[in-house]
Amino acid sequence: MKPGLFAAAVLAAIASLAIHVALNCPIDPVQSPPAPTSQYPRNNLLQRLEKLGEGLLNGPEDVYVDAAAGGVVYTATRDGWQHRMNPYNRSWERWRFVGGTGLLGIAKCADGSMLICDAHNKGLLRVGEEAVTLLAASEVEGSTINLPDAVVEASDGTVYFSDASTRFGFDTWFLDFIESRPTGRLLKYDPRTGETSVMLDHLGFANGVALPLDEAFVVVCESARFRCMKVWLKGEKAGQSETFIDNLPGCPDNIRLGSDGYFWIALVQLRSPWLDLITRWSLTKRVLASFPTLLEWSKATTKGAMVAQVSEDGNIIRALDDSEGKVINFVTSVMEHNGDIFLGSPKANFVGKLSL
Repeated sequence: MKPGLFAAAVLAAIASLAIHVALNCPIDPVQSPPAPTSQYPRNNLLQRLEKLGEGLLNGPEDVYVDAAAGGVVYTATRDGWQHRMNPYNRSWERWRFVGGTGLLGIAKCADGSMLICDAHNKGLLRVGEEAVTLLAASEVEGSTINLPDAVVEASDGTVYFSDASTRFGFDTWFLDFIESRPTGRLLKYDPRTGETSVMLDHLGFANGVALPLDEAFVVVCESARFRCMKVWLKGEKAGQSETFIDNLPGCPDNIRLGSDGYFWIALVQLRSPWLDLITRWSLTKRVLASFPTLLEWSKATTKGAMVAQVSEDGNIIRALDDSEGKVINFVTSVMEHNGDIFLGSPKANFVGKLSL
């Protein structure tokens, strides 16, 4: 090809790309938060886990262990069912049908019912013996509850839950990470009034929610900022927010309080050399987001799983991983019960169990 024709072809390709991006880019990106600098030696201890209910569970994103019931294990899956496992014979049953493909965070209530975040089309649900009740649905303070993600109930019945993004929904959550605009929120549902309010906003993909033993504060994970925030509920700082833990070696997803008073955090390994490169600049982010196939391929370049045990004052005590995701990948939830941890992942067909 002659130099002139080659140059014309290159210019035509660039122009075509520019037009495609201008017409099809779904994001308005800003600079991504700096990547974490914390490093933990790989130990691959998660590769030793036992697979509970393998083949019976379709993408168990969150896991809850009911200590009061002797260790009954609950999870909600992509087929719309809430499952539970008998801890004595390890048999699984389809406990309640909720419906939908976007069941995320779950938590037990004092009255025996379950709270579930339906991120696909419903909202915050209460699942009882007889019926499924919608607690918080479309709006809070005039804006849409777009992506309910994780939930916890306080001893007084108050429910704290996260709205991960006001920009993107369940099927397009990855675009929120690429865009990097902090639109997530921590919400509060008051069962006495039926009102939902915003406790903390401008969060980078608000995710897991947890309370310490004394319920002095509530923690919310910011997956896109590699940190967790806390809002004080009691004392002189009541109503104020501050950083709980920062510079985590992964994107904090769900967080649970363990039986020993420590928190356990699932750290999604949402990084790769390709993603680190492509997300440096707004232009490359726009190009990536404009091609769904390229976006899915980029997501698939990430691998690995990690969980961390964290003290009440926000210090990592230990971290466990499967560095290449050989046994379990993309762990989104972890809960400790009687010296065992239980792991959930939307990419698995089992709940993982590992003795500590």
